[in-house]
Order: sequence, then structure tokens, then C-alpha cells
Amino acid sequence: MANDRLHLLASTLATAIAFSFYARVEGPTHLLAWISLVPFLAALDRVRSLRQALLAGLLLTELFTLAVFFWFAGAIQNYTEASLPVAVLVLLVLAPVMQPQFIPFALVRAAARRTGAPGWATALAGAGAYVGAEWLLPKLFADTIGHGFLASPRLRQAADLAGAGGLTFLLVLGNECVYSVLRHRSRRALHAAAGFAGLIAAMLLYGELRLRQFGVAAPDADTLTAGIVQADISHYTRLASQVGTYDAARMILDEYFSLSTQALAQGSLDLLVWPETVYPTTFGAPKSADGKAFDDEIARFVVATGVPLVFGSYDREGEDEFNAAMLLEPTAEGKVELDVYRKALLFPLTERVPAWLDSDTVRGWLPWLGTWKPGVGASVLDLHRRDGRAVRLAPLVCYDAVEPSLAIDAVRQGAEVIVTLSNDSWFAAGGGPRLHLVVSAFRSIETRRPQVRATNTGISAFISPTGELTGLIGVHEKAVLVRGVRPARGAETLMLAWGDWFGPVALLLGVLSFAAPRR
Repeated sequence: MANDRLHLLASTLATAIAFSFYARVEGPTHLLAWISLVPFLAALDRVRSLRQALLAGLLLTELFTLAVFFWFAGAIQNYTEASLPVAVLVLLVLAPVMQPQFIPFALVRAAARRTGAPGWATALAGAGAYVGAEWLLPKLFADTIGHGFLASPRLRQAADLAGAGGLTFLLVLGNECVYSVLRHRSRRALHAAAGFAGLIAAMLLYGELRLRQFGVAAPDADTLTAGIVQADISHYTRLASQVGTYDAARMILDEYFSLSTQALAQGSLDLLVWPETVYPTTFGAPKSADGKAFDDEIARFVVATGVPLVFGSYDREGEDEFNAAMLLEPTAEGKVELDVYRKALLFPLTERVPAWLDSDTVRGWLPWLGTWKPGVGASVLDLHRRDGRAVRLAPLVCYDAVEPSLAIDAVRQGAEVIVTLSNDSWFAAGGGPRLHLVVSAFRSIETRRPQVRATNTGISAFISPTGELTGLIGVHEKAVLVRGVRPARGAETLMLAWGDWFGPVALLLGVLSFAAPRR
């Protein structure tokens, strides 16, 4: 019994450590994905009861969260000003919410083996439970291990069929094949090896075809030239407490005006993009005379440069405020036109508090709780170029980019370019900014639309329809980035046709595989 426990701990720890390297999404580390689950599969084969399988799944949940998401403890500490031990404790408590999929995966796979299911049915049941649980129990960052394939130009292309969840499903099956090869010395091993080789070959072939179809094209007359500005200014509330609200806003705008001028000097721009909440107050509905003066100054800048500007600010309707993306365009009359998108998906607690939890008492305990209201959903903003042509933009604000649905809905409405504004400063230590970038990149692969992504502290980037990062500004870099993107018109994918369809299908497939006739 002691040996079994030691084996379970060692195997689970090995899996968590392997995933921590794989999560870096750089270079050849994505190859670890095909073997990372193997130690845990070996451990599951040694459990003697469903209770032990439950404990195994819970153990991997905790270790995986510590190994891969330890940076989130720093974010909790940074935002709430709690001590690091308290932040780590909160992370451990949140682990089953952040990574719940390992528990049903372990239970279903162990149960399938105990009932005598064939190896193929056990593998399908486990993979279906894994991906189905991620769909049924949405995770805080909507992450899945399939996101790691962003490092592979060909393997990631299959995301336009079934999203990152589809890649995860194939990953789990691939690990089952590798484990079967290592475990058996018979025809079953040959079958597993052939299945694994066929899986990889199919993904590589599909990826090559999609790369040839949607690869980065040479600039032409239709190219939209955009400039991203990243000033590396964050924690506006702290800045305001140090220098005063007016001086803080003055400092932020001066920096963005200056950097924007540098971007404009690099060529004729069709669009300037500033990050989320870069203007930390309401635009168009000023709360003071100083606020109106700042509003007018931004408008004069757009008129003087003749270049439309997308930037993050607040929008107001009555007593409600919204986190918003503003599109400000110059007119022939020397004025500006404003179009607004309101952020639809708000980050839990820090941006929006559910009504059942919202009270003066709770806010007294947790003064950092958010007060924003959500927008109504996806929308499209029309950008008018100097030559009279219009480009349809799909605005996403920060957390909007973690779910496929908003980008898909916007593209269905005619969007040709995704413009993402984000504030990643609270996650600027560790893997947070990279994770957010990776998840956002999958929105471009799924819809085959290019993306312009601006953040305040990094990572800002241009993302092609194939998921390639064609330009990048790293964490805590102050810089501008100018690139041309070609608006995508008419490109179709299965994700656009069916939406984020694979999660419930995977769950159903897992159930059917578990209930398959035993022979």
C-alpha cells in the first residue's frame, strides 16, 4: 500500500512537472504533450478503487495548478495586497475550480477499466470526460492543454475544426497510444503505434494544407496598416494616489501621445491601437472639467493626425459604467465620430460581482471588488479608411478573448479583423501574459481572421490567421509596433459554421464509450 501511494505521488508529480515545461509554449517543448500524461495513466492503472481514483485526480489537480499556475498566486497578491502564503493558500483552494478536468478523467477512466471496457473504449471515455468536463465546468482562464500546440505551426491548424478542446482530445488519445506501446509487447502495441502515427500524420497533413491556404501573404493595396502602442504604465490607482488623479491622467496621455507620434513617423497608418482602460475614466461623458479637457485633447489628436484610434476607456449609461473599446475617427469637417463596444465577459469579482454576493458588508471586507456592468455581446465596428473603403473590426476587451463565442459571433456579423485590447499588468510576473496571448491567438486560428492585440505592459502582438505572431512587444517593454494586416473576407471554418461545438460532443462520446458493450 505504501509503495502504491509513493508511486501515485511520484507519477502525478512527474506529470505536473512535464506540463509545467510544456506550458511555456516555446520551441520543441510542445512535443512533451504527447508523453506528459503517461506517468499519470500508469498511476491510474494501479488504483484499486474509485475512491483512490478520486484522490489521484484531486492530487493532480493541486500539483498541476501549483506547477503551471503558480504565477496566479503572485497576481492574487498583487491585486489584493495579501501576503504570498495567503495567496498560495487561495490558489490551492481554487485548484479544483481552475483545473477540474483531472477528477472526472481519473474517475471515468478507472471506472471503465474496472468494468472491463476494451482499451479503445477506455481511452475514448477518458478523453471525452477530460474535454467534456472542461466544457461543462468552464475554467477561469478557459485554458486547455491543446493551447500548447501554438508552438507548432502545423499541429495548431486543426483548431479551426474543433477549437483548442479538439486538440486536447487528440492529445489525450495520443498519450493513451504511447502508454499502450510502452505497456504492451503484443499486437496491441503495434495497433497503438500505428494509431499514434496516423494521428500525427493526419494533423501534419491538414496543417500543411491550411498553412498553404492561409499563410502570411505579401502586402497589397488591401492591407490595413496598424500601429500598436505599449507604454508599460500600470496600476493607475496606485499612480493616482502617489501623484494625484489629474497628474496621473496627464502622465498616461502624454506617454501615449508621444509613442503614437513615433508610430506615425514609421509610415502612413490606417489605425492606432491603445490598450484596455488606457484612459482610466469615462470618455464622452466627463465627470469633471478636467475630464472634458482630456476628452477634447484626445479628439484633437485624432483630427490632427487624421488616423482613427481604438483605445480602452469607460462608457456610462445612467448610473452604470462599462469597460469599453472606443473607436474615434476624424471627419472631413474637422470633428470626430465615436463608436463604442462594451466588454461582454467581465473577470469574476475584480470586474463584476454576482448579485447574491454584492453587499456593503462584502465590499467592506473586499474593497477591490469590481462594479462594471457587462455589454450585450459581440458587435462590429466599421473603420473608414482614407480611400473610402471600410474595414469591419471585431473588438475584444481582455477577458472577451478567452472564449471562442464572441469572436465567432463578430465574424458571423462580418468582421474582417480582430482588435483585442487588454490590461495584463496584474499578471505581468510569470506565465500569465503568455497564456493570455496564446488563448487570444486561437481566436484568429478558429476564425481565420488576423488580430491586432494591444496591452499596457505586454504582451502586445500582431497575429496572423494561422496563429503566427508576426510582431511582438514583450512584457515590460515600452515600444510601438507597426505592421500591415490583410482583412479576411469569406474565409470559412467548421468553428465558424458550428460554433464551439466539440465540448458537448466530447462529453457525449465519453458517455457512449463508457457504456459500450463489453466483450
